[in-house]
Amino acid sequence: MYFRCPKRKDMKRIFPIALLVLLAVGCQKPAPVKVSQYPATAKVDTVDTYFGVPVADPYRWLENDTSKETADWVSRQNDVTFSYLKGIPYRDAVRARLQELNDYEKLGAPFKRGEYYYFYKNSGLQNQSVLYRKKGENGTPEVFLDPNTFSKDGTTTMRSLAFSKDGSLLAFQIAKGGADRAEAVVIRTSDKTLVEDTIRNMKQSGISWRGNDGYFINRFAEGLKSNLAARNEYQQLYYHKLGTPSSQDKVIFGEKEKRRFVGGFLTEDERYLIISTSESTTGNELYVQDLSKPNSPILPIKTGFESDQNVIESEGSKLIIETNHEAPNSKVVWVDAANPSYENWKDLIPETENSLTTSAGGGKVFAFYLVDVKTQVKQYDLNGKLEREVELPGIGTASGFGGWKDDQDVYYTFTSFTYPPTIFKYNVASGKSTEYERPNVKFNPDDYETKQVFYTSKDGTKVPMFIVHKKGIELNGKNPTWLYAYGGFNISLTPGFSTSRIVWLENGGIYAQPNLRGGGEYGEKWHQAGTKMNKQNVFDDFISAGEYLIKEKYTSSEYLAINGGSNGGLLVGAVMTQRPDLAKVAVPQVGVLDMLRYHKFTIGAAWATDYGTAEDSKEMFEYLKAYSPVHALKPGVKYPATLITTADHDDRVVPAHSFKFAASLQENQGGDNPTLIRIDVNSAHGSSNITKNMDLIADYYSFAWYNMGVLPPIAKEKM
Repeated sequence: MYFRCPKRKDMKRIFPIALLVLLAVGCQKPAPVKVSQYPATAKVDTVDTYFGVPVADPYRWLENDTSKETADWVSRQNDVTFSYLKGIPYRDAVRARLQELNDYEKLGAPFKRGEYYYFYKNSGLQNQSVLYRKKGENGTPEVFLDPNTFSKDGTTTMRSLAFSKDGSLLAFQIAKGGADRAEAVVIRTSDKTLVEDTIRNMKQSGISWRGNDGYFINRFAEGLKSNLAARNEYQQLYYHKLGTPSSQDKVIFGEKEKRRFVGGFLTEDERYLIISTSESTTGNELYVQDLSKPNSPILPIKTGFESDQNVIESEGSKLIIETNHEAPNSKVVWVDAANPSYENWKDLIPETENSLTTSAGGGKVFAFYLVDVKTQVKQYDLNGKLEREVELPGIGTASGFGGWKDDQDVYYTFTSFTYPPTIFKYNVASGKSTEYERPNVKFNPDDYETKQVFYTSKDGTKVPMFIVHKKGIELNGKNPTWLYAYGGFNISLTPGFSTSRIVWLENGGIYAQPNLRGGGEYGEKWHQAGTKMNKQNVFDDFISAGEYLIKEKYTSSEYLAINGGSNGGLLVGAVMTQRPDLAKVAVPQVGVLDMLRYHKFTIGAAWATDYGTAEDSKEMFEYLKAYSPVHALKPGVKYPATLITTADHDDRVVPAHSFKFAASLQENQGGDNPTLIRIDVNSAHGSSNITKNMDLIADYYSFAWYNMGVLPPIAKEKM
C-alpha cells in the first residue's frame, strides 16, 4: 500500500526521530511553480476570422518550431520542467526500476526470406532492436543489421524492410530521431554491400520488389522542396529500375489523380500490382493491374472513399479482399481480377456481429474477430470454408499468422495485460500451437488480476473497460489510478502487455483502459459514433470511465491521472478543460490540441474524416472551437497538475500543438498545480529509443505520484 505524507504537526507523534528525517525529505515537494516563474511567452496580435467570428491566436509564432525564438522558448521551458522533475526525491528510483524490468531478452517472430529466417532481437537495454538471421530454421543466428550503429546516441531507427522474393536484395528505411520522413537504401543480403544511393522523399512509404530488376515505390515527387503542402499531401506510385537515377522513375499512379496517399504492392506470384489510394485515414480506392499482360490497363476494384478495402491474398486470377463496404464489421469477398469492380464481388467470409480483421499464410485466411475486445481467431481455406477455431493460450490479443502460401508453419504472438508477448509456432495442417519464445520478465503475473466492466456513458451507451491491479487491493477511493484511452481513427485498444506498466502496478497503482467510441472495437458504426459532430461522445465516454472508477471506489479525483497520446492527447486536453475537477493529474502526450488549425500541418488534413475542419461550415467551426483544448481554456480555473509532452522531431503531430497549449495553460492556470511541458530532443511521435522511453515513463509516474501526494513503496525501499 502507499504511504501518504502525514501532516507536519503529526510527524513527531507517529515516527521515531531517525525515520522522521528521511520521511520529511521524501514528503517535501519542491515549492509549487507559480505562473510568474514560468518562462515569459510573448504574445502576438494574430486574429483569424471564421464565418464572421474573430479568433485570436496570440501564440502563433510558436508554430515556427525551427526559429531561434522558439528554440529559446523550448530551452527555457525544459529548464523549468526538468528542474521540477529532478526535485522529486524518488524519480531516480523509479527510473532504476524501469531499467531493471526492461533488461531482458526480447525476440520478434521469425519470417523467412530466401534460405534465411530473419528476426529482431534486443539483448535487454539496447536502444534499437537488432536484425538477426539464420540459415534454415535451426541455423546459428548472426547479426545482420544493427541500427544501434547508425547514430552515436541510438536515436536513428530502422523500419519497413522490403526483401525481394528470393531474398537476395533488401531495401530498408532509416529515420533520424524516429521521424515519419525517412530515407532508404538497397543492399545485397549476401554481403550487405550497397546496391544503390539513398532513396529520398519518403513518408508513409513502402517498397514492393518485382523480381530483382526493380521495385514499386510510393514517395513524393521530385522538386517539391519549396512546396510544403505538396511534400505532405501528394504521393505518387513509381516503378524504379535498379541502377538507374530516381529522376528516370516511371510514374504508375498519381500523376493525374492526385492523392494524399498512394501505395502499391505485388501479389505473391508477382502477377498483379495492387494499388491503394486515399485522401484520409478512413476510406480508400483500390485498383489492380495484370503485369503478365504488357500495357494492361489499371482497373478499378473499388472507387470512392466511403469504405476500406485491402487485397489480402490471391489464387490464380482470384483476388481475396477484406472490406467494410456495406459491412460495418467487415467481411471477406473475392472477385476475378479480369472484371474486378465491386458489383462482381462475392462473399467469402460473411460479416458477423463482431469486428473483423484478417491475415493470410500457409494458403489459408485467418480471421481475427474482436469479441468484446478480446481476440478470437478462425482459420478458413481460400474458398471460405471454416476449418477450425484456433485455440489461443488465454483471453487476450493475438496477432500474426502471416506467411507465404507454401509455408507449413506460421508464427503468431499472444499477449494480455499480465501475459508478456509470447511467440507461438502454428502448424497450419494440424492446428497445433507450440510455444516458440517466452520472454523472461522479472515479475509474477499471479500477483495481479484483470477484469472487464461495462459502464454507462452520458447518453446511455454501454462502454467496456479493462481494469488491472494487484490482487487483494482495497477499494477505498485512495488508489492512484492511471486512466488511459485513445478513441479515434478506427483503432482498437486491446489487452496488451507493457513492461513499464509493471512499475505502476507493483507499487499499488491501478491501470484502467476504456474502449471509447471512435475506436474500432465494435466496427465502423462504433468508429463513426466518435467522429466529427459526434466527437463529444468520445470525451463523455472518457469522463464516464473516470466517474465509474470514482463511484466504485477504485480511486477518487485526488488520485486519478488521465493520459493519452496523439488523438489521445486531444482526448486528455478536451477532458481536462471540460472537467478540470475530474482528475488530479493530466498527461497529454504529443496531442492534437489546436482543432482550428490542425489540418494545416504535415499530414493533418488527412484526419478531417474523423474531425472535420473549421472551414467546413459554421456549425463545424463552432463545434471544433468549443472543445479545441487551446481555445477552451478559461482564466482563473484550477486545472489539474499537467505534464504536456512532445518532441522536436515529431512530423506527424507537430510540437506547435503542445507549445501553444502549454503557453495558454500557463497563462490561464488558476490554481497552484504545476503546468509543465517536456520537450524531448531527437525523438518524434513516440520515443526514438528505449533509453528515452524509460526516461519519459519515469517522469510520468513520478510526476503523477508526487502531485497526488503519495509516496510509492519503491521510494520507501530506497530510503
